Amino acid sequence: MSEEKKEDKDIVVEGTEHPWSKDTISYAEVVTLEVPDYPQHPEIVYAVKYTHGPKKKPEGILAPGASVEVVDDMVFSVSETGQS
Repeated sequence: MSEEKKEDKDIVVEGTEHPWSKDTISYAEVVTLEVPDYPQHPEIVYAVKYTHGPKKKPEGILAPGASVEVVDDMVFSVSETGQS
């Protein structure tokens, strides 16, 4: 009986590669990878889009409070919306 080790997936946030070991990633987690002090400034709203995602929805928008299934080489873009 072989036990498979869960491998990290590589995701790209604004051009920077990050290893990710969970099956999903939340809006807050994506934003925090790009803007490390985001947890101290949750009043700032960001637009989060992704491409190269799971087959059932390979691209989309990640809204605050939402999460998405992570696949290897998934790409995220994070931009401040200017709204608060």
